Amino acid sequence: MAIELSTEYGKVVVADEVISVLAGSAALDCYGLVGMASRNQLKDGIAELLRRDNLSRGVEMHRDEHGALTIDLYIVVSYGTKISVVAHNVQTKVKYALKDVAGLLVNDVNIFVQGVRIVQ
Repeated sequence: MAIELSTEYGKVVVADEVISVLAGSAALDCYGLVGMASRNQLKDGIAELLRRDNLSRGVEMHRDEHGALTIDLYIVVSYGTKISVVAHNVQTKVKYALKDVAGLLVNDVNIFVQGVRIVQ
């Protein structure tokens, strides 16, 4: 279900895939983040690292009855970084990017750390 924004010039329809890619690319700009993890393989306990072309696979989007957005990000962090700081930076960056680029208000950005990788 796409999001419709009404402006003085008409309607703007933003697809869910666009919001997912915006959130994923904003997250990857943060220091300490190695990549996004596939949310489909969580049952197996395997966090598959995704490249930049698969950003939307590590992002889930939920809307409540009032249209407010909640974003869930499944990430892999770099070894040696403080996980809480990386998660907070990702939350802030994603919330700002969605507000600045798409004009959307996001209530929550939930971070699920699926793994830690040593970056060489």
